[in-house]
Amino acid sequence: MDFVQRTIELARENVEAGGRPFATVIVQYGEIIAESPNLVAQTNDPTAHAEVLAIREACKKLQTEHLTDCEIYILASPCPMCLGALYYCSPKKVIYITTREDYAPYYQDDRKYFELETFYDEYCKPIKDRRLPMVQQPDAESIKVYQHWSELNSK
Repeated sequence: MDFVQRTIELARENVEAGGRPFATVIVQYGEIIAESPNLVAQTNDPTAHAEVLAIREACKKLQTEHLTDCEIYILASPCPMCLGALYYCSPKKVIYITTREDYAPYYQDDRKYFELETFYDEYCKPIKDRRLPMVQQPDAESIKVYQHWSELNSK
């Protein structure tokens, strides 16, 4: 099977169904173990990106959070949220088919704090300079959650 073509087909089908033009296919040992289009429009869930949904499905199926023996095909270079998810699941390889620059003339997102072409720049800024308002509200009790986790998980 041509996994690049399957990824494109899945995205095309999603567009025809009223969804957004993104899709992910996860392959292990030459076999598709999970796939998903972007379902943000259909579910009103801003985290329902194709990569996140397919990673969830694959991890559940394989009963692991590590996809180290998998290849992940994605239609476009990943957004920061999906890039983070890809790093967390640690696949063998990620194959992206198009770039943000290539699809920018045809696709606009509707987010308040970022544009796709400038969003990665936000990560380099100090928290106080980012467009998303963020403030720290420290509480000494919070670190105790991590201390308790450490106690329960140290061997």
